[in-house]
Amino acid sequence: MTRKKIQIKKIDNTTARQVSFSKRRRGLFKKAFELSILCDAEIALMVFSATGKFFEYSNSSIGQVIERRNLHPKNLDTFSQPSVELQLDSAVLAMLNKDIADKTRELRRARGEDLQGLNMEELEKLEKLIEGSLCRVMETKGEKILREVDALKSKEHQLIEENQRLKQRLMSLTKGQGHLLEKGQSSDSMVTNISSNSANRRQDYDNICSFLTLGLPFPD
Repeated sequence: MTRKKIQIKKIDNTTARQVSFSKRRRGLFKKAFELSILCDAEIALMVFSATGKFFEYSNSSIGQVIERRNLHPKNLDTFSQPSVELQLDSAVLAMLNKDIADKTRELRRARGEDLQGLNMEELEKLEKLIEGSLCRVMETKGEKILREVDALKSKEHQLIEENQRLKQRLMSLTKGQGHLLEKGQSSDSMVTNISSNSANRRQDYDNICSFLTLGLPFPD
């Protein structure tokens, strides 16, 4: 009785697929072992399951077999060729260099340099570009000047208010000093009057004493 031929396709059932993977992996490693013994071959096998689990077999060393493979004459040419990542980096670098060169040329032309190779249409386009840039520069400059003027006006208003406060304070201090001077003058007048009255009374007393001494009659 012959064995039924199995159709080679992905096993849909997860459990059956795992069982088949385990059996066939062991069979593969067994065949590799037999081949290495029978034919004195150096063999290395690496297998990753669907779940990411790693299995390996080698009759010597996996690293040694891989190094020998890399040093084989067929594979030496692949190391001299740049990798795909390096080729992409080179392409990006070339594109960036081209963009830098274009922007540098545009900047020089905006400054009025390297204009000999431009035709009339390109010159007119450059002229419009410069005019638009100049308008934007002037608008920005005007806005900045207005902001500075507003700031100066605000500062001027603050200085005027501060000046008014200082004037009011000075007037208050001057008025207070005036009241003190008036009080001082009133006190001086009272002292002068008191002194004058005292002097008059002294003079009257001296006159009376003179009349009494001389025996003269008192004046009316």
